[in-house]
Amino acid sequence: MGKKSDDSVLDGALNVINANMAAFHVNTAEPLDRAAAIADSLADVAVDATDGTLANGDTSGRKLTLGQQAAIPIDATGTATHIAIISATLLLYVTTCTSQALTSGGTVTIPAWDIEIADPV
Repeated sequence: MGKKSDDSVLDGALNVINANMAAFHVNTAEPLDRAAAIADSLADVAVDATDGTLANGDTSGRKLTLGQQAAIPIDATGTATHIAIISATLLLYVTTCTSQALTSGGTVTIPAWDIEIADPV
């Protein structure tokens, strides 16, 4: 028996992230919750729903493309390994990033990236 999902079902999950995201935090480790994402943050930038775009996935399903955030001030020195998306009350999403040393007083750019949910198979 085949499996199928309407795009609106997949968009539902991605819309929760897009509609509620308030900031990206660059972290030195995978945060377990919102408080850890903030406490471990090397750099952060405010974002909102205008920074995300829903579209068809690259292979299947749907994706949320998050726009580039350039020249974010670095608040603490450390090695960036994760990007966390937080809302006013929740840790919404965490992903890995290219590991790189960041120095307080400099800037960092988070390039555009996708969160993708594949069609059921």
